[in-house]
Amino acid sequence: MTDAFPPIDSYAFLSDTHTSALVAPDGAVEWFCVPRFDGDAVFARLLDRRAGVFSMTVAGADLPDRRYLPETLVLESRYRTASGTAVGHDFLALRAGSAEQPTHAVRLLVRRLTAERGTVRLAVRIAARPDYGRRDPGWSLTGTRWSTPEPCLRLHADLPFQLRDTDLCAEVELVEGQSVDVVLGYGSPPEGNGPAEPGDGAALLAETCRIWRDWSARSDYTGVEAAAVRHSALVLRGLCFDETGALVAAATTALPEEVGGVRNWDYRYTWHRDAALLLLALFRLGHAEEGRRYLRFLLDVCAGSADRLAPVVGIAGPMAEERVLPHLSGYADSSPVRVGNEAADQVQFDTYGHVLDAALAYQELTGELTEPEWAVLRHHVDTMAERWREEDHGVWEIRGPRRHYVNSKLMSWVCLDRGVTLAGMLGDDTAPVSTWCQARDDLRAEILDRGYDAGIGSFVLAYGSTELDASLLRIPLVGFLPGTDPRVLGTIDRIRERLGVAPALLRRYTTDDGLPGEEGAFLLCSFELVSALVLAGRVEQARDAFTELCRHAGPLGLYAEQLSADGIAFGNYPQAFTHLALIEAALNLDAAGDREALHAWAERSGRNS
Repeated sequence: MTDAFPPIDSYAFLSDTHTSALVAPDGAVEWFCVPRFDGDAVFARLLDRRAGVFSMTVAGADLPDRRYLPETLVLESRYRTASGTAVGHDFLALRAGSAEQPTHAVRLLVRRLTAERGTVRLAVRIAARPDYGRRDPGWSLTGTRWSTPEPCLRLHADLPFQLRDTDLCAEVELVEGQSVDVVLGYGSPPEGNGPAEPGDGAALLAETCRIWRDWSARSDYTGVEAAAVRHSALVLRGLCFDETGALVAAATTALPEEVGGVRNWDYRYTWHRDAALLLLALFRLGHAEEGRRYLRFLLDVCAGSADRLAPVVGIAGPMAEERVLPHLSGYADSSPVRVGNEAADQVQFDTYGHVLDAALAYQELTGELTEPEWAVLRHHVDTMAERWREEDHGVWEIRGPRRHYVNSKLMSWVCLDRGVTLAGMLGDDTAPVSTWCQARDDLRAEILDRGYDAGIGSFVLAYGSTELDASLLRIPLVGFLPGTDPRVLGTIDRIRERLGVAPALLRRYTTDDGLPGEEGAFLLCSFELVSALVLAGRVEQARDAFTELCRHAGPLGLYAEQLSADGIAFGNYPQAFTHLALIEAALNLDAAGDREALHAWAERSGRNS
């Protein structure tokens, strides 16, 4: 085990849809939060080499060959030594659930090693450091089981562990055919699940693989980059919280946007950005129930937000306030390390557009919106009809004065446009549709007048600015203008010229956002370029860009938030919106091979108006 930080996108992502773990290339679990995604980390070596780790080391082996077992989030690692070979399986265990909630977390981190040939020697070290590395775990032994009081951890293993200072350690030699299971339970076991006993690893492995594969098999997608699409769908499922259906933006906090930089944010919460895309992707890929659960979560949030829709919310209740953890040095000495996210306090009008776009997609797909749900949505359309002339903080959460961001105006237009459409679909004769239509049309005229700069031939970041914003690639994707409109084509060209950092890679913006340092390429926007090129009729360019972006996937097919110009991954990981944009781009490319399918997609909700 080395003190060097592995590349961000070299970590394996494990999930039981309740929490997650990240496994380094050497087999060490370096990130694990309990009792759920946004809980405190008990292994945080990812952010400080002293902050807790769960290592399983095969003596004499180089870094293992790793892969996910097909159609699962179960990591397989193969170790080779002079005396033998061994295969390891790491996973967070699942059990079958109900039709509404098909998977349940067993709340067990399972690490299983089997000697395949010869003999291998295994050393295990569990250096739990609760509260992001600030506390000793307080292990105690009852019979043969080790446990900690708070947070509740339970170790089940048929190994003779010994307590060395604050760490549990064990060694064992395995001969061909022998297996060992090290099972770490967290939190209270779900109802109906007793604690796993030593020897349960094989059964847990088989059940977890079956559940992942049954879920993945619901999709019949065989189009462009089908394997990457199906894997991205698994990642999205792994980032969905089982109790509420919420989607965490990423499994981590404070992974930097550049080495040594300060742009280190907590992404273990739910942003409503691109909510409609998530719904459409889930339904298109055969995962309708997950789409329904997310929409219900979204509507519950809306119902509890009478005055303001927060752009980011907790996955099950209030978010933690943003604070700095000064005792952690950060990934590659990139500090500060933050938990919580004060973006929840910002005003972001794009949020309203994403919510209404998702609601319209849901109604078109299911017809299941209820009158009380529509009443909640109506209130937010009214809010946007009244407030669209105001400034806000913008989609990129720039921590500075409010401005008239063009993306915010675009998504405010989406809110009003989808509200008008939904009122008609639902037969609501009492909705103030004429007021909404007037606001929508006035806003459209203003965007075309003040949001487009004829001198540079592009839509711009904000009124009065000549700087660019890659989020404006969504103009044709939300139906504001056709993809072949000269103003859209000019925007695509200018963004590629001014925000491009490498082939197919785009920054979000270059404006001064009040923070030192620079960002890399933002992968969400880079994949959205592919979709914009498809609607622009530049399908071959889109295919080339998509191929290049797929080449930048990590060794396990995972993406972080950003890439440097030389292809190094930065930002939180794995990033849900990157994988979501990959799916959208692939579906658009696939539809480009079928003009009727592409036309039907573009016509949805006036997307070709």
